[in-house]
Amino acid sequence: MADQNRQWLLTSRPQGQPKTSDFEWRVDDVPSIEDGQYLVRVLYAAMDPAIRGWMDPSGNYMDPIPLGSPVRSVVLGRVVESKNPDYPEGMIVSGLGAWSDYVVGFPGMLGPVPAEWGHDFTTYLHPLGAVGATAYYGLFEVAEYKDGENLLVSGAAGGVGSLVGQMGKIKGSKVVGIAGGPEKCAWLTDELGFDAAIDYRATEDLSAAIAEHFPDGVDVYFENVGGPMLEAAIDNLGQKARIAICGMISQYNESDNPPPGPHNLWRLLVTRSRMEGLLVSDYMHRAMDGYAEMNEWIKSGQLKFSVDVREGLENAIDTFNLLFTGAHDGKLLLKIGDE
Repeated sequence: MADQNRQWLLTSRPQGQPKTSDFEWRVDDVPSIEDGQYLVRVLYAAMDPAIRGWMDPSGNYMDPIPLGSPVRSVVLGRVVESKNPDYPEGMIVSGLGAWSDYVVGFPGMLGPVPAEWGHDFTTYLHPLGAVGATAYYGLFEVAEYKDGENLLVSGAAGGVGSLVGQMGKIKGSKVVGIAGGPEKCAWLTDELGFDAAIDYRATEDLSAAIAEHFPDGVDVYFENVGGPMLEAAIDNLGQKARIAICGMISQYNESDNPPPGPHNLWRLLVTRSRMEGLLVSDYMHRAMDGYAEMNEWIKSGQLKFSVDVREGLENAIDTFNLLFTGAHDGKLLLKIGDE
């Protein structure tokens, strides 16, 4: 175990896209633990769009990260010291941690992952982690997806969106994904089995493009982007459609000057549709049920996934900002420690 703990602290509220000057790089001693606690060596940190909201004064759906504190992040790591018999040394755990080499854990903060299933550790930060639970419960419970319904997914080449689309195909849907760039669109159709993909960067009229694929309307729209993309989807809702709001990444760097909301919400009334937000924290107490089914899909080859692993805690800020440029493939992770 190293004798130093490197970490990134948030020192100012970002205006727009985060800059290095919004953070402080600090090196301290490895923290000590008390009875009931355990020390975790962080191996990977998930680069999630939600982190950007936690940097704002409002904090989005969690309390904001206090200035002068480490940047909050979902992590996966190994217990290297323990004063809690439920978390023995060597256990692999995942949960809410920080951009740092070490975090002190306590009951309810991080939980064991089913490492006995034999997957690469990164799998437990993608389909068998909070990302997979978001996709699974967002589609099947929030959106109340029914077998064979038409499914439209934005941010479809991202971690959540790529899983949602495949789950729809497993259940017999016609699935269309929206992504940026021909490479990502080809990956959706050629590798993941989407029926079609719309390159929003090369599409002048997104609403019309969606209508071409769903002339009778969309039954379920899984939203990860927001802004004009949400408006285009609302244009094309079928009767009693459902929209699951997972994220709105197009607006995360626009907190001081957000774009106007959709101008066509009237369509929800006309189509008797509904729109509902989802937080994976509402479902984590029974996430293992979803993971068990997804594990079978992974083993059978029905559920595929891609991780984009960048290395080095010192590169956390540049890596995080890849989320907002789209210059990554699949679920973006930062490798911090050696397995």
